[in-house]
Amino acid sequence: MPTKIVDQILLFGDSITQGAWEEGGFAQRLAYVYARKLDVINRGLSGYNSEWAMPVFEQIFPKKGADGPKVKLLTIWLGANDACLDPSPQRLPLDRCISNLKQMISMVQSPNSEYYSPETRIILITPPPFSEAARRENLAARDPPIALDRTSENTMKYADAVIELGKQLNVPVLDVYTPIWEATDNGDTKKLETYLYDGLHLSKEGYTVVYDLLIRTIETKFPELHYDALPMDFPGWKDLDWANPRASIN
Repeated sequence: MPTKIVDQILLFGDSITQGAWEEGGFAQRLAYVYARKLDVINRGLSGYNSEWAMPVFEQIFPKKGADGPKVKLLTIWLGANDACLDPSPQRLPLDRCISNLKQMISMVQSPNSEYYSPETRIILITPPPFSEAARRENLAARDPPIALDRTSENTMKYADAVIELGKQLNVPVLDVYTPIWEATDNGDTKKLETYLYDGLHLSKEGYTVVYDLLIRTIETKFPELHYDALPMDFPGWKDLDWANPRASIN
């Protein structure tokens, strides 16, 4: 019997993606609803900016014609670290960040690319809002203390640029920034704590916003990939030939 291949949802990003396996994280919830339908692969890279992430993407995304599972849905969630300020080594100018995101999309969508994957649907995700007060407190408590490495204003510029890139390339964008910003009365420090446990990384409530937006986007933009539209891998137990189960599993 040939090996069963289960296709994938690939989540690519920085620590905010890596942390999505935490309790209530959007990766955890995706894995539950897509069980026996698509495997959820988390390739979040804590601390990475889009420049450092590029060579990783080149290694993990399957090349055209490669054997193995296909990536049916790709989320790209980068920019939060690119938006750091000098002298942070993570800082990447806005135009370079957007150029890198554009290149990743082209790698998947261009017929001339060795990574061309016409069956892959792509969703961009904006950096979330940022709490300067909580981040300043977090960094000041380190040994040695670290100065504030980013601002709300600059993070918003990167989020807006991701939205604009999505419009230019006709790629759906999860605007995570706006609903959290508006739900916290335009960045009220105390209210931001509900969604960002340390001023930068998402809490369970923050990931709930992401998950709800993602499922809504899949449902409207790529309904064929909604978990309710996908068949289950392997028969349900009631559909097995109980006397000869091997014959009915294919």
